[in-house]
Amino acid sequence: MRYIISALLGSMLFVANAAQANECELSIDGNDNMRFDTKEMSVPASCDEVTVTLHHTGKLDKKVMGHNWVLSEAGDMQSVVQQGMSAGMDNNYVPDSDAVIAATDVIGGGEETSVTFSTEGMSADTDYKFFCTFPGHSAIMQGSFAIKE
Repeated sequence: MRYIISALLGSMLFVANAAQANECELSIDGNDNMRFDTKEMSVPASCDEVTVTLHHTGKLDKKVMGHNWVLSEAGDMQSVVQQGMSAGMDNNYVPDSDAVIAATDVIGGGEETSVTFSTEGMSADTDYKFFCTFPGHSAIMQGSFAIKE
């Protein structure tokens, strides 16, 4: 009987830990219509690291309709987007800037990419934006990112 109770408690703890870990892993889709499938993303403040996986559900090549996922404070977004155009495709349209908290590679239709980043220094009191820095995409492909207490 003790063995059964121990096994059951161990299984419950494993499931609880797996559920907690999944809260720190997010997924987002981008398509050939220049759209992300969500405008809001968040993670609990308990996440020390976050992994975001970007799926391109379209068919077009990355040179034509490429997408990336970039995170910055809301006030830095326009600067990152403008500098990203100068950085060019070789740099995934992401500038070498401290304003960039996280960024994926640019991908095309049928591809996926991920980025894992630390939440150290991020705060629930700060407004963050995620967006695509492929030229012309950020006007539509953007949303809010939050750290939830």
